[in-house]
Amino acid sequence: MAAKKETYEQAMKRLEEIVGKMENNELDIDSLGEQLKEAKKLIEFCRSKLYQTEEDIKKMLEETE
Repeated sequence: MAAKKETYEQAMKRLEEIVGKMENNELDIDSLGEQLKEAKKLIEFCRSKLYQTEEDIKKMLEETE
């Protein structure tokens, strides 16, 4: 899912769905591994988006000084 062009909000929503299923014991052992892999990719995607946004904001603030 993270390989598609998606937004931060979409990735966070999907992560929340995965976590909810884990917390409610809705995943069997076979799907648990796949869900964890997807969650890892989503976390990396979100982290990258946050870092990029932070860098963009820093650049804009530097330009205004």
